[in-house]
Amino acid sequence: MAKTRVLIVGGTGYIGKRLVKASLAEGHQTFILRRPEIGLDIDKLQVLMEFKRQGAELVEGSFSDHRSLVEAVKKVDVVICAISGVHFRSHNLLLQLKLVDAIKEAGNVKANATDELPERLIGAVRVSHIELSSAIVPVLESDSSDTLKT
Repeated sequence: MAKTRVLIVGGTGYIGKRLVKASLAEGHQTFILRRPEIGLDIDKLQVLMEFKRQGAELVEGSFSDHRSLVEAVKKVDVVICAISGVHFRSHNLLLQLKLVDAIKEAGNVKANATDELPERLIGAVRVSHIELSSAIVPVLESDSSDTLKT
């Protein structure tokens, strides 16, 4: 199986760290979105530097800079968003919709990436995604492009 180029957004969080580790362990070219919003959070910066040492590539991008998100997405085949919604659920949903817009504009991300990624990566963390899916799926279904369908 050919290795996939994977972008993980939220790679320093509880779930994101596990996804990055699993992606690297599978030998995928792994990119992590490094958002300037994390500022000088030493713990997150240390996590990013350790992943970089292990072979992950850090990509600069911000939810407040649409062009930077599009450019980050253009580097990969698969985007996995693992940003936390614990404290500001509605705000993070809006951020994820910005990411969906960037994915649509980039036009290169495959919708059914789970067909290509091994179960160990997909199963790195078992989480419920019903709430997110019910919000994003209608947006994706309204898009008629062949590149991004649910």
